[in-house]
Amino acid sequence: MERNDAVMPWVAIVSAAIMWIILLFLFNKETAPEPVVVDPEVVATINQTWPTLGAQVYTSAGCVGCHGDKGQGGAGPVLAGNERITQDPVYVHTVIVEGKGQMPAFNQLKDEEVYAVANYVLNSWGNRIEEPLTPAQVAEGQTKIDPAVLKNRSRFVPEDIKLPEIFLATFVMVLLTYGLIGLYSVWTEGQELHPGVHKVRATPVATLAMVVTLGLTLLFSVLFVRQMAADYAAWADRVMPNVAMEGFYAAMILLTLALATGLYKKFFMDGEVLVEDASGEFPW
Repeated sequence: MERNDAVMPWVAIVSAAIMWIILLFLFNKETAPEPVVVDPEVVATINQTWPTLGAQVYTSAGCVGCHGDKGQGGAGPVLAGNERITQDPVYVHTVIVEGKGQMPAFNQLKDEEVYAVANYVLNSWGNRIEEPLTPAQVAEGQTKIDPAVLKNRSRFVPEDIKLPEIFLATFVMVLLTYGLIGLYSVWTEGQELHPGVHKVRATPVATLAMVVTLGLTLLFSVLFVRQMAADYAAWADRVMPNVAMEGFYAAMILLTLALATGLYKKFFMDGEVLVEDASGEFPW
């Protein structure tokens, strides 16, 4: 008699879920934005000061040297008619305070100067926002994950991944793999097998499931080939390929093939259980 125990696979999956929660905690702790202190005096003066103070700071801080006196760009990006910054005003504040790329952080500016120059950029050279940028809007916007963080996470291997994250991610994958294989074994072979030949008869539902699974395998294979062709063309045009979709289609192919194998073993393939005689000449 052979017996498959489903307890340990479930223990592995639950442990993997706990490790995954810890992993997400580490990511969120590192990427959580610092709280923004809202100063009522700054809010009261923003509307009155940004047209004049913003223009002064834009010149005195050196913004004009990189972005041009009319926002036409130069060493820095074009600001005139830039829909990206008007659709996300908080992004302008973040870049001024933290810097980005070759642009340094302007930590020497006071809060009112930062908001003044930000609103000056957001309301000049064809740019226009409905209401001036305030600390309250910045505080609300910084509760969301920065787009740069999302972009970095979407890469195949994040540049800033650390050793604890690597260990936890690897351990999670090992536990999940063990748990899924164990549950697969329990599902396909059953929890208890008796000696003898086990004849199986496929039901209409099992036949339909097999056809659907093989159809999905073929569909994902076609999508994978098309994505690979598109990504090769993107490489030729020096455009970042969609590696995530390649991985998704490849994973779905493997999963559907595994499901088809399990369906075949459980509903279409006869099984045989043998009994091995463990007795011998010696008492032990």
